Amino acid sequence: MSQITKQLRSQSNWFYSLWKFSRPHTIIGTTLSVLGIYLIVISLLPDSELKLGVFFGTWISCLLGNIYIVGLNQLEDVAIDRINKPHLPLASGELSLRTGRIIVTSTGILSLLLAWYLSPFLLGMVSISLAIGTAYSSPPIRLKRYPFLAALCIFSVRGTIVNLGLFLHFSWVFKQSQIIPPPVWALTWFILVFTFAIAIFKDIPDVDGDLEYNITTFTIQLGKETVFNLARWVLSVSYVGIILVGFLDLEFVNSSFLMFSHLTALILMWFKSRDLDLQDKIDTTSYYQFIWKLFFVEYLIFPFACLLA
Repeated sequence: MSQITKQLRSQSNWFYSLWKFSRPHTIIGTTLSVLGIYLIVISLLPDSELKLGVFFGTWISCLLGNIYIVGLNQLEDVAIDRINKPHLPLASGELSLRTGRIIVTSTGILSLLLAWYLSPFLLGMVSISLAIGTAYSSPPIRLKRYPFLAALCIFSVRGTIVNLGLFLHFSWVFKQSQIIPPPVWALTWFILVFTFAIAIFKDIPDVDGDLEYNITTFTIQLGKETVFNLARWVLSVSYVGIILVGFLDLEFVNSSFLMFSHLTALILMWFKSRDLDLQDKIDTTSYYQFIWKLFFVEYLIFPFACLLA
């Protein structure tokens, strides 16, 4: 094998490790949230220029912030991840702790600098998100030790701060009213409830490592079956709530599409949960990823509902 081939393979392996370090499902969620809110703003302003440079700058800033938050969590949880998630690059040794610290520090700083350049609203959103992410993972605060506060961190950032912050940012860029319209409020409340289900479900596959390192979670306190059923009913409440909102015939929203799409997702969610084996870590993790896919879809459903209005 030639030296060039070895170098290319080494670089390829490094970028794959970096991709795993960034937790791809969160990267996809962040990407779609930025795209979804951007499309909603565009649907309200059909005659405005697209300003794609602002969109891509916002996307990159949010991605960098995302990597900072999930990377910091891995730096603080290496020992736990060796049990719960041994495939992660710090836990497996693919990336060194020094490399992890460099990535986390540089992405955090670059995220803030880019947000500062683009708008005060984006800077506020990114700053608050990074502060909460730091408090979630890092001693001495380490809010992830407390089940309710851990869940609050996750659904407050994903559900409220990101959606409202991005809308205010894009509205400021387009020099439009800062009054938040009904579709954004509906999406925000839906995601707020939905991410609570994600926040409590995520610990079901990780119970072994959490027990060993004294990380208290709802799963440890209440049991897998109880948390699973709670998460499923929370998801159901969020879907039924949006279906009922459809009957209000909100301005700027195609209510028929909104109701039909969420009814379909609700049925699919219950269908997929029928044969879930909570004692099978692979099966449980697969269902957790399925919930994330439902989350992804929301940032396509709401913009389409607005564009079809």
